[in-house]
Amino acid sequence: MAAKPNAKAKAWVVFDRIVALAAPDGAHSNPWVKSPDGKLRFEPDYNTLVQLLGVPLFLKAGTQSGVPALALDVWLSYELRRAGFGSDQVWPRPVHPRILPASVTSLLEDLPIKMQQTLAERVKKRASIPGVTSSSASILGKNYLKQVDVIITDWATGPELLISTKRMDSSYGKNAPNRVEESYGDAKNLRLRHPLAALGFMFGLRSDILQKEPGTAAWLFDLLAKLGREDDAYHATCLVLMEYSDEAAIPDTGEDAPADGVLEPGPGPELGEAEELPEPEAESDVDRDIAQLPKVRILEEETPEELAPGRFLAAMVTRVLDATPVNMHEEARRRRASPEFR
Repeated sequence: MAAKPNAKAKAWVVFDRIVALAAPDGAHSNPWVKSPDGKLRFEPDYNTLVQLLGVPLFLKAGTQSGVPALALDVWLSYELRRAGFGSDQVWPRPVHPRILPASVTSLLEDLPIKMQQTLAERVKKRASIPGVTSSSASILGKNYLKQVDVIITDWATGPELLISTKRMDSSYGKNAPNRVEESYGDAKNLRLRHPLAALGFMFGLRSDILQKEPGTAAWLFDLLAKLGREDDAYHATCLVLMEYSDEAAIPDTGEDAPADGVLEPGPGPELGEAEELPEPEAESDVDRDIAQLPKVRILEEETPEELAPGRFLAAMVTRVLDATPVNMHEEARRRRASPEFR
């Protein structure tokens, strides 16, 4: 299937169905597990991740479409909901609109039923409402606005969690230095204005780099780990090492991802730009697409422990809970205090 101008809108339909199937009726599994020796760990849902990662491969959606990296954003927001944060707290939300301020949600809930239904329907049918809803969000750092991919924020608290994601499936030697340089600058920019927010960085990388450019892989792994150790950079960093066949590979157009770092000031830039609305599809049709998704495998054994997704998610959640009073994020605290024993 060839990539289309509305590749992201199509991808959202499949992403949403995968996430809905993983959490029937909004009931998420508890990711916290305690081993016999008493160690608490966050166990990611890799089955859902590999399905999400298969979507851009199925759609043949290249880097310029934004779909490959979006798969990581959707998974992270899903994992944070598994950790106990609300569907409206974590952006992107599991339904349109992806960005909806908590104050707007509270207003909708407080309106008379008829008015509530009318307004909610209007919000759902608009691709975006300037200054209110959008598909992506940006946060002001020390010196400039930065698009951040996964966010927990509210006007009363300010940003509590900010995670940026990048993905690289080819041209490693050409693109890796730029990705690392951008990420380090973004970390400094955000950390200096929001020192209490949990600040993280996730990097999705195709595993063939281990065979094609092992030196670049070792260099990149080392720098990613160092990005998560410095006092003025990220609190934690993460590597998702993806293995899939050449037949399923995303076409390499030679173009890098569009820049999303420094945004011009102006009306409503904090809510990003509008996108096409996803077109509704029959669940049976979407399920058929899901059944045809290319196979993806996460190479956990090849991922350095310091960059493991489970360690990263545990660090992000713990950072948010440690920086807030005990009467906030109560469900997230309850889940962490009630792990499964394995």
